[in-house]
Amino acid sequence: MHYLRVFILGLWSVMLLALPAAYAGTNPEEGVYSNSLSGKVVDKLTHTPLPGATVYLPDLRVGAAADAQGNYVIKNLPKGKYVVDVHYIGYAAFSAPVAISGATTQDFELGETLIEKNEIVITGANLATSVKKTPTPISVIRRDYLDDNISTNIIDAIAKVPGVTQLSTGPAISKPFIRGLGYNRVVVVGDGIRQEGQQWGDEHGIEIDDYNVSRIEVLKGPASLIYGSDALAGVVNIVPPAPLPLGQIKGNVEANYQTNNGLMAYHADIAGNNNGFSWGAYVTQKQAHDYKNKYDDYVFNSRFNNTNYGATIGINKQWGYSHLSFSSFNQHLGLVEGDRDSTGGFVKQINNNGTAEEVPVTGSDNKSYSMTVPKQQINHQKIVWDNSLYLHNGGRLGLTLGYQLNQRREFGDPVNPNTPGLYLHLQTFNYALKYYLPEMNGWQTTVGVNGMQQKNENKGEEFLIPAYDLFDFGAFAVTSKTFNKLTLSGGLRFDNRSMNSKSLFLDANGKPANTGDSKFDAFKRNFNNVSGSVGLSYEASDRVVLKVNAARGFRAPNIAELSANGVHEGTIKYEYGNQDLKPEVSTQVDAGIDFNTEHVSLSASLFYNHINNFIFSRKLFNAAGSDSIPATDNDEGFSAFKYQQTDANLYGGEVMLDIHPHPIDWLHFENTFSYVRATTSNSSDSTKYLPNIPPARWLSELKGRFKKVGNSPLRNAYIGVQMDLNFAQNDVFAAYQTETTTSGYTLFNAGLGSDFVNKKNRTLFSLHFAVNNFTDVAYQNHLSRLKYAAINDVTGRSGVYNVGRNFSVKLAIPIDFK
Repeated sequence: MHYLRVFILGLWSVMLLALPAAYAGTNPEEGVYSNSLSGKVVDKLTHTPLPGATVYLPDLRVGAAADAQGNYVIKNLPKGKYVVDVHYIGYAAFSAPVAISGATTQDFELGETLIEKNEIVITGANLATSVKKTPTPISVIRRDYLDDNISTNIIDAIAKVPGVTQLSTGPAISKPFIRGLGYNRVVVVGDGIRQEGQQWGDEHGIEIDDYNVSRIEVLKGPASLIYGSDALAGVVNIVPPAPLPLGQIKGNVEANYQTNNGLMAYHADIAGNNNGFSWGAYVTQKQAHDYKNKYDDYVFNSRFNNTNYGATIGINKQWGYSHLSFSSFNQHLGLVEGDRDSTGGFVKQINNNGTAEEVPVTGSDNKSYSMTVPKQQINHQKIVWDNSLYLHNGGRLGLTLGYQLNQRREFGDPVNPNTPGLYLHLQTFNYALKYYLPEMNGWQTTVGVNGMQQKNENKGEEFLIPAYDLFDFGAFAVTSKTFNKLTLSGGLRFDNRSMNSKSLFLDANGKPANTGDSKFDAFKRNFNNVSGSVGLSYEASDRVVLKVNAARGFRAPNIAELSANGVHEGTIKYEYGNQDLKPEVSTQVDAGIDFNTEHVSLSASLFYNHINNFIFSRKLFNAAGSDSIPATDNDEGFSAFKYQQTDANLYGGEVMLDIHPHPIDWLHFENTFSYVRATTSNSSDSTKYLPNIPPARWLSELKGRFKKVGNSPLRNAYIGVQMDLNFAQNDVFAAYQTETTTSGYTLFNAGLGSDFVNKKNRTLFSLHFAVNNFTDVAYQNHLSRLKYAAINDVTGRSGVYNVGRNFSVKLAIPIDFK
C-alpha cells in the first residue's frame, strides 16, 4: 500500500501547485471570481413569484433559494457554461445550460406539468447535462417517488424502473440488475465514489441508507469511461442531499410502519449553510420481524435491523469547494434457509446443553425482532473527500479521495452464536483526479485518472475467498459538443487491474497453518483493456429527440469467480472459482426516441449487447448424474457450482407511455414495458439461455395528482393504483438443474398521500399511505434466491415465496430553523 500513499500525496501536490495558478493575477472583486448568476423564478402561466424555489449548479455544488419576490443570486462563480437545475414543490423540475461570464442574469419559468422533459443527470457524463442531450438511456428517480412507494431497502426502491430488476434474498437483501446483468457488472456510486462491499455475493445488499438520498440516477449500458472496469451493465448513482442555500438551516423527521413484517423505521436529519460553510448530519434506525405470505405463513429468520448515521461538512468559496462526508451503515440480517419438519413448518437451531438441535418454530418466534442463527452482521464505514479548484483559465481541477471499510460476519453455530464463521475484512481506497478543460468552441472535455486499492483479509474460522490485494488504475478522456440541435459525445479509456491472491493452508483441525491441505493457491493476475463510446442526440423538433450510442465495456473477473472455494449461509450452494477465466468484453448499441408534448410523453429504447467471455456459475454433477456435493461435514447438503465462460448475446428494450389527457390534466396514466432476451453462442437447448435473466414486465399506473384540494390544507395530494404484471420465464439455463422456470404473476398496488400546510402555505407535515400486493398473491420472483430453498414435503412446493399483502404508513415533518 506504500505506492498508493505516494500516489495520493502526488495527487494532492498537484492541487497545491495549482493554487498559485488559480489565484495569479486575480482580484476577488474582478476577473474569474466576479462572475455571478442572478434572476427571478416565476410561475410560467401567471408570472407570480415562487418564493423558496431552489436554483442549483450540480457541477459546482452551490445554489440559492428565491426570496419572497422570487429573486435569487449566486456569487463567486467561475466563468464557463454550466447546467442549472431549478426546483419548486408542485412544479416540474427544469434545467437549462447557462453561460456564466461576469454578472449574468437568467430568469426561470416553471410549469405545473408533471411530464419532466429536462431532468438533470450526472452519471456517466463528464459534466452535468439534461436527459435530452444524453445519447445513453438514463432514468432518474426523485425523492418524492421514494416517499410514494413502499420499499425496504435502496435497491427495492428502484426495482420498478424500466429495465431494472433486483436479485433478492428476502425483503432486506437486494442487488441491482440492469437489462439482465448484475453483480460486479453494475457499479453502484454513493457520495461520488463506487461502493465496494463484496458485491459479487448473493446474500447481502447495498450498504447505503435509503433515507439519505435526494435522487437516484440509473444509466443503462456500458459506462466504463468514467467508472472503469465493472460498469458493463450500467451505473446506479445514489446522490445524497445537496448543500443548502446560504443562510438556511433545515431539518426533517420521518417515521414508517409496515404491517407485513412489522417494520418500524425512524429517521432524522439536519443541515445548514452559513456564509459558504455547509454541514449536515442524519441518523436512521429500522427493525422488522419475519415477513409473511399466503403459502409459507411467516418465513422464519427473514428479520433484520439497521442503524445508520452520517455527517458532512464543506466549504464553498471563490476558489472552489471542499467537502468531507462520513457514513456508517450497520445491519443485522437473519438468513433464511427454508428447512422444514414433517408438518411443513419451519425449524430453527437451538443450543441444547452444548449440542446443536433443530426444533419447530413457534408463533412468538416469528414476531420476534431479536436475531438468531444463522445470521449476518454488516458494517460499512465510508469517508469521502471531494474537492474542486477553479483555475484562472476557466478550467477546473477535481480531486476525490475515499476510504471504505467493509466488514461481513456470518454466524451459523447455535452453540457459539456470537462467534463468526466467515469474517471478511475489506479495505478500499478510492482516488480520482479530473481536469475539466475550459470550453473551447463549444467542446466540453474532461481528462483524468481514477481507480482503487483494495486489501481483503479473512478473520473468521471459515474461508470462502482468499486474502488478496488489488490495484486498479484507469486514464480517460471524454468530450461533448452541441451543434445547434445535435449533441455529440464520446471518449476513450484505458484500464489496468492487478490482483495478488494469497495462499492458505489448513491443518487437520481446519485452522490456518504453514503447511497442510491447500484451501487456496497463491496466484497473480493482470488485466487491461481499452474502452470507448460514441453517441449522438438529435432534437428533431421541440417534441422529438432521437438518440443512438455505441459503447465498448470491460470487466475483469472478481475474486470469487477466480478462486472461491466454500459456502456460507444464505447462498444455498457451494462455489468453486476458476483461475483460467478471461475478462469480459461488451460491445453494445443503443437506439432510442423521446416524444414529449404537454399531455403525452413517449420514450422507447432498444439495445443489442454482445459479450465475449461472459462469466456465469453452473451446477456440477457427479459421475452418477446427481448433485456434486462437497464431502465436508460443515458443508454437507449444498450443491456444488463452478464458474465458466461463454460468448453471450443480450437484446431487448423498454417502452414508456405517459398520458395526461386534456382537460383532466390532473390524471396521470403511465405504462412501461421491459424485455430482455439473453442467449449463449453455439450451445445446446439446455444451455441456450443465460441464467438470472428477468422475464418481460408490464407496469401500468393510474394516478391523480392535485396541487390543491379545495379550501382544505391539502397540497400536492395524490391517489393511485398500479398493476405489476410479470410474465412467465421459461427461457432458463436448465442444464444440470442450475435454474428452473418461473410462473407469471400479477400484483396490484395502491397509494395516497398529501402535504398538509398552514394558513401561510408552509408545510406542516406529509402523510403517505400505501399497500403492495393488496390481492395477497402468492408468488416467486424469478430472481429470488429463496426460490431454490428446500421443497416443502407437505405441499410439494419448492422454495420460499415472496412478501404477501403489505400496508405502509409514512409520516414526514420538515423543520425550518432559519
